Amino acid sequence: MNLKMALLEEHSKKQCNLIVQWIGDHKGRFDELMELFFTSEYRITQRASWPMSYCVKDHPKWVQGYFKRLLDLLERKESHNAVKRNIVRLLQGVQIPKRYQGRLMSICFGFIQSNETAVAIKAFSLTILGNLAAQFPEIIPEIKLIIEERWEIETAAFRSRAKKLINMKVTAAK
Repeated sequence: MNLKMALLEEHSKKQCNLIVQWIGDHKGRFDELMELFFTSEYRITQRASWPMSYCVKDHPKWVQGYFKRLLDLLERKESHNAVKRNIVRLLQGVQIPKRYQGRLMSICFGFIQSNETAVAIKAFSLTILGNLAAQFPEIIPEIKLIIEERWEIETAAFRSRAKKLINMKVTAAK
């Protein structure tokens, strides 16, 4: 499969699944996808982000070595929402190396506080912060404060994810 052509050919769930199946258990093919993700024009980057997130769900260790570059993309204002959404989606289910935890927390706090951040990015960011709160319980009060401040202006999706997070932390603290 010519991966670049497959990404340009069609942007659909069917095409995403074909790419994920083609990559399968082949780390080298995943690395090829990641190179396209990082070095191509925005359309290919955007389209590569979807199968990337599914591949990492199946093979979480494959993202090791890419954290710095992924966080760099999250911090870029010009990164497309689809790219950010798929990065934070995959980061929900992987072990974050210690050297990137503080930076990722800062990014996620920025996302959940911003009026411009897309709903899914906020929801995934809440989950990441909840995951990191297990190691850094001192961030729980800040998360709760932001949730309380934004409760009335946020969407149902945000409130649903926030409620689960708050209930999970309250239960864990007892």
